[in-house]
Amino acid sequence: MTLFHLALPIHDIAVSRHFYEVVLGCAVGRTAERWVDINFWGHQVSLHLVDDLFVPDPTNSVDSDDVPVRHFGLILDWAEWHRLSERLMNGPYAETISWIIQPKIRFQGEVGEQATMFFRDPSGNALEFKSFQDPSQVFATD
Repeated sequence: MTLFHLALPIHDIAVSRHFYEVVLGCAVGRTAERWVDINFWGHQVSLHLVDDLFVPDPTNSVDSDDVPVRHFGLILDWAEWHRLSERLMNGPYAETISWIIQPKIRFQGEVGEQATMFFRDPSGNALEFKSFQDPSQVFATD
């Protein structure tokens, strides 16, 4: 099994840890004074405290949405994507989610049809969660 590791800048360890651990339901791994490891659905995301988070935030148009170029995420199975979507839209932390693109079906009826949602963590990092009813569409080109 291949896992990914991603390091992200954050502005507050406690706020970020709460978001990933409580809001998203991820387990916390190793921690230090200026970083914390998150078990992000079996992948390692390291949140690193930085003193200046200012970074330009370019976007690209994808299926008529402005998508942040700098983002990361996961492809979940269809049912899990819908459970997470429901939790984030209607759960106890719904008002705290900073939506970029609310849950939707993109490329409906076309090659690559997918469920997608984008939102920011408390430090402004863009996350995308997507799903395909037909997993063969993940890398389909036509």
